[in-house]
Amino acid sequence: MKLNVVPALTGIHWVRLGIRTFWRQPLALSGLFFMFMALLSVLSVVPYVGNFLALLLLPAATLGLMAAAREANLDHFPMPSVLIIGLRENGQRRKSMLILGLLYAVSFFAILGISALYDGGSFANLYLNGGTFSAETLNSSGFQNAMWVSTALYLPLSAMFWHAPALIHWHGEPALKSLFFSFVACWSNWRAFLMYGLTWVAIFISVAATLAMMTLLIDGDEWISFVLLPVLLLLAAMFFSSSYFTFLDCFIKDPVLA
Repeated sequence: MKLNVVPALTGIHWVRLGIRTFWRQPLALSGLFFMFMALLSVLSVVPYVGNFLALLLLPAATLGLMAAAREANLDHFPMPSVLIIGLRENGQRRKSMLILGLLYAVSFFAILGISALYDGGSFANLYLNGGTFSAETLNSSGFQNAMWVSTALYLPLSAMFWHAPALIHWHGEPALKSLFFSFVACWSNWRAFLMYGLTWVAIFISVAATLAMMTLLIDGDEWISFVLLPVLLLLAAMFFSSSYFTFLDCFIKDPVLA
């Protein structure tokens, strides 16, 4: 396995491949994504440990979505069992995947803990428990600082975990090595990832703006509330489909599904 450095415009190519792959198996990939969201949502409501469990399983679950995209790209129908493919490994790979999940959960809660130093925990509570806050709280300097500090700390964490589950599954790397290689790959290809992220942001904003304009034309507030969320979830499913291609291009060896 060797690192591959790609041109910046490859980021746009990843987006196109993700969208194209999604439409090869739209029912399967959208259904798997909804299962993914439902699983994390159910876990998150478990008292005391729910959010931790959801974060613990997140790397393995995102690997499942990448594996589903790979199946669709090969014109295969991805079955629901692909979502837990990371937990159906042999002993060492399963152990590495669980270690990865534990590290992710601990790191994520550490970031929220640091953010609480700025606003007393309001931002962390909003993320973990949902609900609403007053405009005064949301616009307060403490809350804004907590949000930006969390974002700044999460970006390198995301880079470390972006490829790590796939490196464990397809290349057999141990947890700590997979984190290192993932970070180096994202850092080395930051231009492509910047284009990738900006393209997806532009797509999400364009779709949301188009739906909002249609609402104004037909004067249908109920229509937008009914349509917007499913459309955004479908776009999110396409986004996760595209993540497989970011992994495929960042490492020279073509992964072979075990």
